[in-house]
Amino acid sequence: MNADDSGARVDVDAGGIAQSVGTGLLPEGARIDRMLAEAHAHAARHHEGRVADYIPVLAAADPEAFGLCVVGVDGVRHEVGQTATRFSIQSISKAFVYALVVDHLGHGRVREVVGVNNTGLAFNSLIAIELHDGHPRNPMVNAGAIATTALMPGADPDAQWEAVREGLSRFAGRPLAVDDEVYRSESETNQRNRAIGQLVHSYGRIERRPADVVDVYTRQCALSVDTVDLAVMAATLADGGVNPVTGERVVSAEACRDTLAVLATSGLYETSGDWMFEIGLPGKSGVAGGLITVAPGKVGMASYAPRLDAAGNSVRGQIAAAYLSRVLGLNIFASAPYASGLPLR
Repeated sequence: MNADDSGARVDVDAGGIAQSVGTGLLPEGARIDRMLAEAHAHAARHHEGRVADYIPVLAAADPEAFGLCVVGVDGVRHEVGQTATRFSIQSISKAFVYALVVDHLGHGRVREVVGVNNTGLAFNSLIAIELHDGHPRNPMVNAGAIATTALMPGADPDAQWEAVREGLSRFAGRPLAVDDEVYRSESETNQRNRAIGQLVHSYGRIERRPADVVDVYTRQCALSVDTVDLAVMAATLADGGVNPVTGERVVSAEACRDTLAVLATSGLYETSGDWMFEIGLPGKSGVAGGLITVAPGKVGMASYAPRLDAAGNSVRGQIAAAYLSRVLGLNIFASAPYASGLPLR
């Protein structure tokens, strides 16, 4: 569910579209193009939500901008709308840094330090840290994301930052760069993240200097992407860690599995349950208006639409993802009765 400007709840559904059941294969390309155009038109009718303004530069975004892109695990791309518009990746970066860290340190160590459970509270909550004796709980809230960034390899902050930038560039299949205006704006207003870094450090969950870690994290969130970049990144998670456009293995299949499991439970903050109930796929949002959705083994989807609900998730992005999940048969919880007489495979 979402909230409009008055705080009322807005249903995130696909407008009565029947749920298709996945077969392991996507429809042929022309049908995907048609469905993508339908999803874009369906979601574009919604004008609920607000553009983020707690980071001043984000307030300048065009509230009507809207792009959708789908990239299959075969590397084929389908897109509609303003897919070339650049914006900052923000919290979507958390998913990919987490995958890099799991690939580097392994399943057990990262789970011990960062955790995997939803806090049920806002993404920048300090109360959640205190309630759990300094444990961040999961890598998709700011405390967990800062702790995750602290685990990136590198002898100093510059080396850590380069490992983050290079790793996310491999996910996107092209070199990514920081939007300096966003970085400056966030650096001037990130007092809460600095406080989170200090608090997590005080509990021994960060071994590096917290101010340095928060700076790397701030740069990470300010990376400039477009909707196509995000769809390729999502498709890399869908393809077991291999970028389907470049053919490069970015992370292990195990790191992808762990990342998608966390996104399924915590990718849309305190509304992650609503998201999973309606869409049935791992996803991750960012306050600049980006949103990724991953159908494992099939496709990565991405959208850009800056109007956000009260939890910080793109309104149009959620509605488009719900529509596509249904018509493309992607919901991982959807099934049909077994056809008697057919062999199980």
